[in-house]
Amino acid sequence: MKNFRIEAAILAIGLLLLGVFIEKGFSTFAERDRSVSVKGLAEMEVPANKVTWPLVYKSLGNDLGALYDEIKRSNQTIIQFLKEKGLDEKEISVNAPEIIDLKAERYGNTQAENYRYNVTTVITVTSEKVDLVRGLISEQGELLKRGIAITSGEYRYNVQYEYTDLNKIKPQMIEEATKNAREAAKKFAKDSDSELGKIRHANQGQFSINDRDANTPYIKKVRVVTTVDYSLNN
Repeated sequence: MKNFRIEAAILAIGLLLLGVFIEKGFSTFAERDRSVSVKGLAEMEVPANKVTWPLVYKSLGNDLGALYDEIKRSNQTIIQFLKEKGLDEKEISVNAPEIIDLKAERYGNTQAENYRYNVTTVITVTSEKVDLVRGLISEQGELLKRGIAITSGEYRYNVQYEYTDLNKIKPQMIEEATKNAREAAKKFAKDSDSELGKIRHANQGQFSINDRDANTPYIKKVRVVTTVDYSLNN
């Protein structure tokens, strides 16, 4: 009868070594898969560098020809006012007037209307001279002395402030957000008795630009949240 002691011993040693390698492999895989995902926030307040200011006035009348002449004079008066205050002609645009025939209105009370035509005219200022325009907005009552009443309150014609130099501050904000993310990751690693490793994956996140608050729309809050995955080492 053949003796299988040597073969059995070899098989036992092979199984033992296989078990050691498998255990070591699982351990290495687990170590490699240990990571932490953190978010880093960066915020910055910046002044708006572009403003769009619609100046709106209305005209009433029964004769379109006379209304045309009146609107032309009023436009010239407003443009002259804006130029006197420091704006350039290229920063001023005159929109086509919006005419409503009150007698043609289906639900209008035509018997009570004293005028047939209601004309809305908009002159739009688009400028990077934000501080200058803000001052002019508070001085627009001066146009009353020149016979023009600027209307306000229509949601379509609100003053809009923008910040257009995002690319100038992006690197600084991303650096700050990444730094804040790393600080959070280091704290996590310390609490878990680990050492922080290299970045495995990073997502810059979306930048958002909003008004700081309802009372100061000319000051913008820029915000970005980055997501960073770090490996963890024993």
